[in-house]
Amino acid sequence: MITDKQVVDALRGVMHPEIKHNLVELEMIRDVSVEDEGVALTLALPFAKIPIKDDLVRMVKGAVAKLDATLQVEVNLTQMSQKERAAFMTASEGAPKPAQSANKIANVIAVLSGKGGVGKSSVAALLAVALNRRGEQVGVLDADITGPSIPMMFGLHQPPLMSPTGILPAETTGGIKVMSINLLLPSEDEAVIWRGPLISSAIKQFWNEVFWGDLDYLIVDLPPGTSDASLTVMQSIPLSGVVLVTSPQDLAGMVVRKAAGMAKRMGAPILGVVENMSYVTCPKCGEKIEVFGPSQAFRTALKIGSPLLGQLPLDPELARRCDAGEIEEYEAELFEPITEQLVERVPRRKTAPIFP
Repeated sequence: MITDKQVVDALRGVMHPEIKHNLVELEMIRDVSVEDEGVALTLALPFAKIPIKDDLVRMVKGAVAKLDATLQVEVNLTQMSQKERAAFMTASEGAPKPAQSANKIANVIAVLSGKGGVGKSSVAALLAVALNRRGEQVGVLDADITGPSIPMMFGLHQPPLMSPTGILPAETTGGIKVMSINLLLPSEDEAVIWRGPLISSAIKQFWNEVFWGDLDYLIVDLPPGTSDASLTVMQSIPLSGVVLVTSPQDLAGMVVRKAAGMAKRMGAPILGVVENMSYVTCPKCGEKIEVFGPSQAFRTALKIGSPLLGQLPLDPELARRCDAGEIEEYEAELFEPITEQLVERVPRRKTAPIFP
C-alpha cells in the first residue's frame, strides 16, 4: 500500500504549466489522505476560476495513477486565502531576493480609500506613529506611486542607500522605516507618469528588494480606488488586514464600499473603518461643527459589515505638522483607541507550508 509521502513525492514531479515550479513547492497540494481503495487530496487554486483548472486536476490524477493504476483519485478544489495567494505569486516569480529572505515582517496592514482627498495617507502615517509610540518596530511602504506624500509628512528628502542585501529604507527621527518613489526621484516635484505594469513592478520591488529587517508592522499606503496598484498589493503581499478610510459625505461612503468589495473578493480581512474629517472643533466654544454634513460612518461600516474604529476631526494642527514634516510630533490622542482596536483585530495565526 502506498503512503501519503509517496503521493506527495509523486506530485513533486507535476510542474505548473505556466510556472517553472512543481505543485508541492507552490503549496497547492493539501490534505493528502491514502485509504484502502483510493487517494483523496485537495488542490488549492489562487482563484476559483482559472483557465488551466481542468488541466491541473488531470495532471494530479495522472501522477498518482502512476503509483498504482487501480487507485481511485479524488481531487477536491479550494481557493487560496489572501496570504496563501500572495506567497504563491511570490514563489512564481523565481528565487527570492536577498532582502526578501532576510526580512521578518510580522504584520502587514494596508490603508485603502475609495476616493482621493479623504486623508488616507495621513491616517496611514498616524497609524505608523501610534504603533511606534507603543514600542513596535514599524515601516511604511508608500504604494501610492503617482501621488506619494508619506516622505514629506515625515520630513524625509534624502535618497535611500544601497546595501548588499537590498535597498535600505529611509528612517525617521522616531525610527520608522519608509520607502517611497519620491525618495528615488531627481526632484520631489517630478511627476511619475507610468502605466499600470510599471507601477505594479515598483510596488513589488518595494516589497521584495527593500531590506526592511525585523518589523512588527508594515503599513502600506495604497492609492485611492481599485486599480492596478491595489490589486498588486492584494495579490503579492500577505496582508494581515485592510483599514478603510472614508469621510462624512455619502459619495465617499459609496466609493469606499466599492473598495471594501474589492478587499473581500481578494480575501483580504477588513479590520475596520476610520471616518476622517468628521467634524471641526470650534477653538472658542468647543462645539463640534460637521462641515461636510452629518456623519455617514455608522451606516457605511454597517453596510460593509466591519466595525467603525473611530472618527477623526479636521485639525489644522495636523495639516501644519504634515506640511512641516513633523507628523511624529503630532499628539494624536484620538488615534490611540483606533490603534488599540486594530492591534486587537489583527489575526495572530500565520500561514505555514503544508509540506516542508
